[in-house]
Amino acid sequence: MVNHHTITGTTTGIISTTTHVILAKARTHTTLNKSAKHAAFTLIELLVVLAIVALLLTLAVPRFFPGIDTAKDTILADNLRNTRAVIDQFYADTGRYPDSLEQLVEKKYLRALPVDPVADSNSAWILVPPDDTTKGNIYSIRSGAPGNDRKGRPYAEW
Repeated sequence: MVNHHTITGTTTGIISTTTHVILAKARTHTTLNKSAKHAAFTLIELLVVLAIVALLLTLAVPRFFPGIDTAKDTILADNLRNTRAVIDQFYADTGRYPDSLEQLVEKKYLRALPVDPVADSNSAWILVPPDDTTKGNIYSIRSGAPGNDRKGRPYAEW
């Protein structure tokens, strides 16, 4: 005869062990879902961060762009001063003014044509001829950039 108690006990043990494993898996799954919810950012959190970044940019950007304009004005003034000094040096050496800016590069007075940073070109210069045109073509140069500097003076008058 089969012992009913043994079969029932074994079956009950299997059922309780299976139930314990299923409950343990369910608890683990619930724990993973809770930790997964905390690991991700919500839409509200992302929007708050974007709003803070936008606020910081509105404070920083207005300070950045005038700095670029000031730097371009400074470089333009320096390029004009240096090129005018080179033209004067060319006149002192040869007794005449250069016929073109390229001549200053060919004769090694300049390494390259100066760049007008406001016009963003090395060919936008306004060439001012000397009073006596028999002594050359370039007495001075001015910027050919349109517009005014930060003080309201036109670049063509620099």
